[in-house]
Amino acid sequence: MSRYLLAIDQGTTSSRAVLVDRQGHIVDMVQRDFSQHYPEPGWVEHHPGDLWRTVLDCCQQLLKEHQLNAADIIGIGITNQRETTLIWDKDSGEPIYPAIVWQDRRTADYCQKLTDAQPVLEAQVQSKTGLLLDPYFCASKIHWLLENVPGARHKAEQGKLCFGTVDCYLLWHLTKGRVHATDATNASRTLLFDIHAQQWDLDLLRLFDIPAALLPEVKDSACEFGNTDTSWFGGAIAILAMAGDQQAALVGQCCFEKGMAKSTYGTGCFLMLNTGEQALQSQNRLLTTLAYRLNGKSTYALEGSIFMAGATIQWLRDGLHLIEQAGESEQLARETKVDHGVLLVPAFTGLGAPYWDPDARGAILGLTRDTGIKEIVSAGLQSVCYQTKDLQKAMEADGVRPTCLRVDGGMVRNDWLMQFLADMLGAQVQRSKVNETTVLGVAYLAGLQAGTFASLEELAAQWTEDRSFDPVLSKAKRDELYKSWQQGVRRIQTRV
Repeated sequence: MSRYLLAIDQGTTSSRAVLVDRQGHIVDMVQRDFSQHYPEPGWVEHHPGDLWRTVLDCCQQLLKEHQLNAADIIGIGITNQRETTLIWDKDSGEPIYPAIVWQDRRTADYCQKLTDAQPVLEAQVQSKTGLLLDPYFCASKIHWLLENVPGARHKAEQGKLCFGTVDCYLLWHLTKGRVHATDATNASRTLLFDIHAQQWDLDLLRLFDIPAALLPEVKDSACEFGNTDTSWFGGAIAILAMAGDQQAALVGQCCFEKGMAKSTYGTGCFLMLNTGEQALQSQNRLLTTLAYRLNGKSTYALEGSIFMAGATIQWLRDGLHLIEQAGESEQLARETKVDHGVLLVPAFTGLGAPYWDPDARGAILGLTRDTGIKEIVSAGLQSVCYQTKDLQKAMEADGVRPTCLRVDGGMVRNDWLMQFLADMLGAQVQRSKVNETTVLGVAYLAGLQAGTFASLEELAAQWTEDRSFDPVLSKAKRDELYKSWQQGVRRIQTRV
């Protein structure tokens, strides 16, 4: 009997392959890092070959280390950075251009022109997709590629090119071009998918001038996606699940009930609230998205996206060289009072939810002669919590409020940060015992498809808490700090 599930996690700066046993426990993982590239201000790209080669290397190395072959693997689940956009040649598999990363803002002017020309357009787009007309999503990136890569539009119209998010690109390579498909969660992030009708929308394709022939087939999150080519792992392995990274984390946190919420703190921060069968349309510039689609049934979520969370600490480390290791930030924050007077607004690639201001840029405010490294690093950590508070306030205005938040991601190991997060939210923060909830979530989905796990209820019973953090800061102090944050944001906004 096959013994393991293999989860592939393709993130913003690294690829990982993870073994998960039949009881849902993570056994081991292999990680390979790759680079982002910034050819112009506001542009963020990957070399597509890096994405595929690192994934393949991780998988092959992991199987080799554990002396496993294809027959030992129940199935593969793929989770990925969302919105990152690739187009490749259907015959050769060669990308026509580097991958345009979700953080990329080159199409901000194009999106703004569409909105200016038709003021009601964004509301119309939101009613179908749950998303806002923003360069964050795939549609404007696809349009840019078709307009700026010589010959791309002609080849697309002839059906000679494939578009895909990273999951789709990896699936295409794993199957050696036999399968061009994605899942509903990734499709729901393209700005081209009607989340109510559950299909690609012809009106949106016309709006962005995108040929339908580019698009992949859309499947359930747990589904038969085809088999890997035998050349990769010495035999065929079934690919049984795909989900965007934040949706996979929601599954990994076992937020299956309406009203449950999780927040992932990685490169960015993504707070997602399960709204059940109801696709709740936000009136406060949050996103409505697919949480997962199983057996043809859609479960929806309300999401707030923050572009800079862990990336802010990376900048303090690699850009300003204020720290040598990200872990140093916790001790520096402990040595600093919370009301030190410095604000860091990390709008390096614009502001995400609920502001959606692509032209805003970062700032450090409140500097004095007494300001030192401790205050600036502490302000960087606090900015993550203030931005999460922004999302909580927007959800409250939409009529829903997560009173408890399950957290995961690389940053949650910082106890000071988690306590300050609880203080700012005025709500309990629960840290999962398993931090790798993204890979665990897609392994759960693959296991559901394989019959390894019987139900969502069985999975929910496996969730365990590492530690919870309850608010201790007074409401008056919380309100005072948050008011200062709001004033700082207003200083750098270009759209109010």
